[in-house]
Amino acid sequence: MPDSKAIGSFALYKRLLRYLRSYWRVFLASLLAMVVAAATEPLFARLMKPLIDGGFVQKDSAAMLWTPLAIVGLFLVRGVTSYINEYTTSYLSGHLVQRLRAEMFGKLMQLPVRYFDDHPSGRLLSRIAFDVTQVTEAGFNIITVVVKDGITVLGLLGLLLYTDWQLTLICLAVLPLVTLIVRLVGKRLRGLSRQNQHNMAQLTQVLGETIDCQRVVKIYGGQSYEAGRFQHAAESIRHNAVKQSSMSSLNTGVTQLVISMALALILYFATARAHQGAFTAGDFMSFLTAMLMLFAPVKRITSISQSLQRGLAAAESVFGFLDEMSEDDRGKHRLAETRGAVSFRHVNFRYPHAERDAIVDLSLDVKPGETVALVGSSGSGKTTLVSLIPRFYDPDAGSISLDGVALADIELASLRGHIALVSQDVVLFNDSVAANIAYGRIGQVSREEIVAAARAANALDFIEAMPEGFDTLIGENGVRLSGGQRQRLAIARALLKNAPILILDEATSALDTQSERLVQAALERLMRNRTTIVIAHRLSTIENADRIVVMHQGRVAEVGNHAELISHDGLYANLHRMQFKEPQHG
Repeated sequence: MPDSKAIGSFALYKRLLRYLRSYWRVFLASLLAMVVAAATEPLFARLMKPLIDGGFVQKDSAAMLWTPLAIVGLFLVRGVTSYINEYTTSYLSGHLVQRLRAEMFGKLMQLPVRYFDDHPSGRLLSRIAFDVTQVTEAGFNIITVVVKDGITVLGLLGLLLYTDWQLTLICLAVLPLVTLIVRLVGKRLRGLSRQNQHNMAQLTQVLGETIDCQRVVKIYGGQSYEAGRFQHAAESIRHNAVKQSSMSSLNTGVTQLVISMALALILYFATARAHQGAFTAGDFMSFLTAMLMLFAPVKRITSISQSLQRGLAAAESVFGFLDEMSEDDRGKHRLAETRGAVSFRHVNFRYPHAERDAIVDLSLDVKPGETVALVGSSGSGKTTLVSLIPRFYDPDAGSISLDGVALADIELASLRGHIALVSQDVVLFNDSVAANIAYGRIGQVSREEIVAAARAANALDFIEAMPEGFDTLIGENGVRLSGGQRQRLAIARALLKNAPILILDEATSALDTQSERLVQAALERLMRNRTTIVIAHRLSTIENADRIVVMHQGRVAEVGNHAELISHDGLYANLHRMQFKEPQHG
């Protein structure tokens, strides 16, 4: 019965070959070129017999002329076919990597938010940037060695059998031993390759965090700590590389020793047969040449184990990622338009590995066009609650509906197309100002609409003051902008989308007093006739909300407008007193 590793390797190869179906002509040309190039080696060894017997022993002038010309022609054919093989292999491997990367990036955008919560970004980057390139080693590099060198070995063995089958049996006797060595070493190399992928992911993670958090590293003096983390990751990679190299070298050395012992026996018996007159000088030279030429391809075949196991481990990683479950998008309902009535019924939600539920038996109705503010201490579940509306997460129990239709029954793209979000963690792209405002709708909106959205968000003045205006590149995550400017671009993006449901998560937190006043007025105009859910810690920004929902430990503690909650003298009134006793920071 075949072991599980063998089955896994075969399944990986079968899956890899599916990507080559549309390039079968190129693949066939590559295989044919390999076969022809491989066939030239035993032919070259065979030419030694007429060259020696005809040219040197029999002094045949015709043999002295045609055999050198045949050798030149043979190497010309070998050079052309080797070029075709190298070119087609590079072409196919490039397309394979490109297609795998495209599929992986597509999968990346379909994965649920929980996947990103559970997997470090360094591992994801490493998979797409590093692992996918090593898949080609399990593909074309190995195929080239196995096919080309395999045919060469078979051709040379055939020549050896034809010349003297008894001597050739000695060669065949060592093959089972060589196969056993390769098999044992291969298992160890596969494990080392998996460990190397983990080490590379750690290195990428440290690099990414140090770059993203470089200001925190500098201000808190974390250079030596980060250097230690990086050194540890780099040391693990170096140590693993030495282990792989050592194991591969051991494999090659032992294999070569076994083969050399067989070759020594062959040389001894071949010399003895030549002395008895059973061998001509040409036969001996042809046999010796084939024997020596056999050494190199056998060495390459036995040395591919490291590349094979590294490539297969990478393929496991890549296909494991591609097989991850995408977001649950089984809904069939498409929203042509929506009134914006959102209803929560007995909703429970807990993050993986959390000690308690983030949302507990929560029921709430948000009417069309109503502005509902969520307030409460940190960890009360406000952000979690609004994250359930665009289905970044699905509730563990209970139901959420939009206009009476369960969210799970609505297509994700259709649902999210009716929601605009401005969060406290502003996300911008290393692109132009205009592209960031029109993100997701580039090419669908005019420059005038972009300008109007920027004006409504009080962003027009600072944008026009930039060197290239709306075409100015803002740097990674808007690094060239102030916090308030980044916040206003995010608000402009939401204004331009003009969605019927608006979620504002601390949308004005980074604005100075003057900008906040102007943006708040723009937001109030936008909120009219739209369902708006506002998360706010600064209670002054939500006093005019239709309803204020006070949350505590994942539950609805109080509901009412500002005046009602103040007169009730409960949690909201207490929060209000605490906040307005403390100095306010604009």
